[in-house]
Amino acid sequence: MVETLVRLEGAQELIVEKMTKTGMYKNKSEVIRAGILELGKQHKIYKNFKELEDELAFRKAKQIADEIDSGKRKVWTEEEVKKKYHFK
Repeated sequence: MVETLVRLEGAQELIVEKMTKTGMYKNKSEVIRAGILELGKQHKIYKNFKELEDELAFRKAKQIADEIDSGKRKVWTEEEVKKKYHFK
């Protein structure tokens, strides 16, 4: 997860405040995340939410594969897991 500081003032600040006060969103972060998703859809960065989920899953799988290849992550056999956690 990336943490980004966003400074809002004027109209943006008022919109975010109203969206949280009316209960549409729990907090300011949710409003901003929803807005980013809507902008991505509006500008055709993605077609639908499934497409985004697929890309995120692919990126995560690639990250895991790279970690395995570099030795940062270990793949355990079923027997190793049983032995380590004392399963029968």
